[in-house]
Amino acid sequence: MSELILLATHRLFNGEQRRYRHYSQVNQCEMTFSIYIPSRALAGYQRPVVYCLGGLTCTDENFSIKSGAQRFAAEWGIVLVMPDTSPRGNDVADADIENLGQGAGFYLNATEQPWATHYQMYDYIVYELPQLIEKHFSVNQQRGLCGHSMGGHGALMIGLNNPQRYTSISAFAPIAHPSATKWGQEAFTAYLGANTANWAHYDSTLLLHHSIPTKLPILIDQGGADEFYPAQLLPEDFVKLATSKGLNIRFHLHKDYDHSYYFVSSFIESHIFFHATAFEL
Repeated sequence: MSELILLATHRLFNGEQRRYRHYSQVNQCEMTFSIYIPSRALAGYQRPVVYCLGGLTCTDENFSIKSGAQRFAAEWGIVLVMPDTSPRGNDVADADIENLGQGAGFYLNATEQPWATHYQMYDYIVYELPQLIEKHFSVNQQRGLCGHSMGGHGALMIGLNNPQRYTSISAFAPIAHPSATKWGQEAFTAYLGANTANWAHYDSTLLLHHSIPTKLPILIDQGGADEFYPAQLLPEDFVKLATSKGLNIRFHLHKDYDHSYYFVSSFIESHIFFHATAFEL
């Protein structure tokens, strides 16, 4: 595995939680990802994989440490891949606000400088990282997407744009209509420019206006006491339009739950089961 530098290994539920660094050609910098490998994959059996996308200010370790997903992934024999949320490094552009720069890649391909040089997260998540995972680990061609907040935006948007590459999509408190929120407008203007027509490819709700045909099952959980709901998230915008277009979508609003990983960990079992069912395990 000369392409990968192993940073850490931990035994977990008869599998292994690992962390790697590698050089990303698309982002032109070193990137870090975490991966949970259940026992069946360690034994060489090819298993499905769920890509777990983190939110604003997060790294690859937030989902790894806080979600509790590995316990359920071990039961179903699902590999979990936790990418970082942006490129990083002294030479990588950054900003002083939480919704722009390092930790806030928004899973898009930036076209504006200084961001375009390194911020090619869409190509990284859709193409480069899966190629690396499928080359070095015992996984098959079944891929799911799961994300929290900005990562929920990434999961929905990437899945809708690439229905042939994925089996299922789930999201916790996703930024479901970023073009209509302060977070999204600031980030999209910086990364993609002021022409809002260039934003549509990366806005899940706007994508639905193009009648993207997909039978991918979609699961969304939202906390009713989330401090960013609904102003920055707008999940109902997406759910209402998706329902009207006949998409296979389930939406649950949970009273008293907030935006934190306490919320994610409370319902992660149902998300892993959702993906396992889609994988027909």
